[in-house]
Amino acid sequence: MEPDGLASLVPLDPAAARPLTAQIYDALRGAAREGRLPAGARLPSTRGAAAALGVGRNTVAAAYDLLRAEGVIEIRPGAAPVVLCGAVAPRPRRGRARPAAVPAPGPPAPATLGPAAAADVHSPVRRASPGWFHPGLPDEALLPRDLWARTLRAQARGTHGRRLTGGEDSHGLDRLRAALAERLRADRGVVVPPERLLVVNGTQAALLLTAMTAARPGEGALVESPGYGGARLAFAAAGLRVSDLPVDRHGADVSRAADPAARIAFVTPSNQYPTTARMPLPRRQALVDWARRADALVVEDDCDGEFHWRGRRIGALQATGPEVVAHMGSAEKTLAIGLRLAWLAVPERWVEPMRRAHRNLGLGANLHAQATLAELMQSGAWRAHLRRIARSYREREALLADALTRRLGRRVGLRRPDGGLQSAVELPDRASELRCVAALAAAGFSVGALSEYGGDEPGPCGLLVGFAQATPALAERFAAVLDAALSAGAKGETTADPASLLPPRGRSFQCGSNSA
Repeated sequence: MEPDGLASLVPLDPAAARPLTAQIYDALRGAAREGRLPAGARLPSTRGAAAALGVGRNTVAAAYDLLRAEGVIEIRPGAAPVVLCGAVAPRPRRGRARPAAVPAPGPPAPATLGPAAAADVHSPVRRASPGWFHPGLPDEALLPRDLWARTLRAQARGTHGRRLTGGEDSHGLDRLRAALAERLRADRGVVVPPERLLVVNGTQAALLLTAMTAARPGEGALVESPGYGGARLAFAAAGLRVSDLPVDRHGADVSRAADPAARIAFVTPSNQYPTTARMPLPRRQALVDWARRADALVVEDDCDGEFHWRGRRIGALQATGPEVVAHMGSAEKTLAIGLRLAWLAVPERWVEPMRRAHRNLGLGANLHAQATLAELMQSGAWRAHLRRIARSYREREALLADALTRRLGRRVGLRRPDGGLQSAVELPDRASELRCVAALAAAGFSVGALSEYGGDEPGPCGLLVGFAQATPALAERFAAVLDAALSAGAKGETTADPASLLPPRGRSFQCGSNSA
């Protein structure tokens, strides 16, 4: 099917309460069931469909993912989506007629599921079990298992353990919120009373909470591009229209926002994910001024804020606009990746709505985990642990940077972060990116492809490399594999089938500007 033919099958109403993703899903699902889209028909790519319908590619991709999950279409890497379940006339049966069967109930409509709740944003390489240098993962060997276990047992057996059976504030244990308020004030310049802190079961829960409270379904949301795909999914699952907030070497630039009338925006200003850029004060002030004019909420993810070792540490964005910025942090990368313990410092006007939504959605974190973290913070053990692992990660980042510089020189652009758990490596084009990801995956490394972190437009070409597990031997091996892959590309050799690495949604091979 040509992209222009799609418009006649998918009439869209941007003013309708139902999100555009759901409208596309409904129209294509109905056309397939009614036979207007026969089995075997090919749909346009996400890029072609987005251009024909006048919407973002992620909007089409989310609808395609829902249709694929239901078995309406099939999506193969590098190929156009194919309709699987066009209408088929029933085959006549011999013998006595039987009563008509009651149709089996289908899956919930997207409005119930959330239009993108089941979307798959990972490329095949990153969907596999994590290997070495997976971005965003801490080194489990540095996590304080014994300390955590001892403290947890003590909390469960003591006076606090008896209080954890009920009666505590469902929005977070009082003493944890008091400890968090002190830590945020001292370390990040975030001045909030404990009553304005909410403890939730993970960062995705925090994002969903803000999305469902600060905006109505159908209203606009901004997410950094390139940026964190989990924020895009959470906002889309809440029924919001997600648009790009472009990122360059100075972080997010709200003056280039695709939807200036959006009601919520997600940013990582202190250590932009995935580019590692740090947002300067003029950009921060512009973002806060926009939020005030638009009556919008800015969600600040203090991404890897505990790990900072280079340059002057600047305060949180929340300190610039406390009435329009919600500050988010978590313990998942400092204590345990599966802990599911995060927190939100909420502007005054949003406290009561978010407390009610927090209760209604059941987003509270495990009370025993909260009590354990509170004890570690109050005793000073947590701060000592942070200093220890920050030193280790600083040394490991230097190991990787030195190996890449010695082996590759200026053949790649290495963005050395001021902190965090990953570095960005710039590459010249998408072909180089695919070749390097494939070669590294074959050698046991599961790095991210920077172009896949883009929103409506692909991100810059390059690699997102976690260094938390780096050792001298692993850093040298990584640099050698990357060197070999780039050398093979320069000679015109092939190290892998690039089509095997294309993401499920069939994104174009073109990358965005490397100025990002």
